[in-house]
Amino acid sequence: MTGVSRYVGGVLARRLVADPSVERVIGVDVIPPPRDLGGAEFIRADIRNPMIGKVIAQGDVDTVVHANVIATPTFAGGRTPQKEINVIGTMQLLAACQKAATVKRLVVKSTAAVYGSTPRDPAMFTEEMSAKRLPSSGFGKDSIEVEGYVRGFARRRPDTDILMLRFANIIGPRIRTSITDYFNLPVIPIPLGYDARLQFFHEDDAIAALVRGVTGSATGVVNLAGDGVLTALQAAAIVRRPFVMVPMAAAGPIGSLGKKFGLLDFSPDQMSFMAYGRGMDTTAMRESFGFNPSFSTRAAFEDYARTVTPVVPSFDAVSGVLGGVVGAAQQVLGRPTRGKH
Repeated sequence: MTGVSRYVGGVLARRLVADPSVERVIGVDVIPPPRDLGGAEFIRADIRNPMIGKVIAQGDVDTVVHANVIATPTFAGGRTPQKEINVIGTMQLLAACQKAATVKRLVVKSTAAVYGSTPRDPAMFTEEMSAKRLPSSGFGKDSIEVEGYVRGFARRRPDTDILMLRFANIIGPRIRTSITDYFNLPVIPIPLGYDARLQFFHEDDAIAALVRGVTGSATGVVNLAGDGVLTALQAAAIVRRPFVMVPMAAAGPIGSLGKKFGLLDFSPDQMSFMAYGRGMDTTAMRESFGFNPSFSTRAAFEDYARTVTPVVPSFDAVSGVLGGVVGAAQQVLGRPTRGKH
């Protein structure tokens, strides 16, 4: 298992150790896990290094769980190491799997971000569909590359069962992601004129789905999301946060502002998601994968919202964020238009 030092990976390792069908769990990450892995063996290793091949070979590994595609640059130390871990790390891991004859199953934790977010999107993406416009940066772009490498590995190792799980935004009271940071802002920026449809997947359901993926026999690609949708404005109301409507053109400056003040790490692609949203069809999740989540999209978000301080933020905090947002918007809107008139 890769990524055991982060929340989902660590809990998943403990669940697998407790599963009687699993004989042994070997967790790999670049830093020691902050929580006990419940009997799983931990090896400090970087999947970008070819030594990961030795870990797989010496451990006589038959199942590889790749849960180390990092969504947020700050969690990796910046965008450059994030991309290296996500893309180069996946390449090295798959190369090691290809050489190991013992490997018979690969489970990859992927993301709905591979579908992108545009005004031309279908109401619901099925697993066979692709993005109308490919994500231009960040986690979504990395995840598309990761899935491409996994498909290449499938051609080279047709004897290996491969399962890719595309998760909607995972949310809950214990996990921290860019989306939880976003809805924890003192003032939530929402693209002007939009009210995106959002899907969420509870952290407990995510771990249960991964356990099923590891111990079961399902293969292929599966979308995972809670029932129903929330709009961005409904979500802001649930966390009891004020919001400000901002022009889409200001997404870049606002993202830079958030990074500057350490409030969040939000890319322009993620702001597009907050404008256009995304919907995934989950028929395969129920019928072929055989999984029914315990939490709907709304219930998952409400469980997360319990951890958000319900008090109205201070005047200074609101004024500071509003001032920055308005200034960023004015900066964009005040630029002279180039080209023909």
